[in-house]
Amino acid sequence: MLRISRLTTDNAVTLKLEGKLLAPWVDEVRSACRRPAGGALRRQLDLSQLTYVDDRGLGLLRDLLRGGFEISRCSHFIAELLRMEESS
Repeated sequence: MLRISRLTTDNAVTLKLEGKLLAPWVDEVRSACRRPAGGALRRQLDLSQLTYVDDRGLGLLRDLLRGGFEISRCSHFIAELLRMEESS
């Protein structure tokens, strides 16, 4: 299961992902990320409550980072997965 929450402030929109980012939810997360930011200058991902990411989910996170999203919070596990992905 995956929960997606959206928090908007004057200068940032943050999507918080909680649970497991698996292939069946990749399109849902991608769609949530494409919604207009309402003038927010920064687009952020809060991954602090993300407990697992499969290959498709990791690919999505990599694409979002390349597309201008920043990670505002992240567990050590997810940070290491992203670091490993960068080095391959």
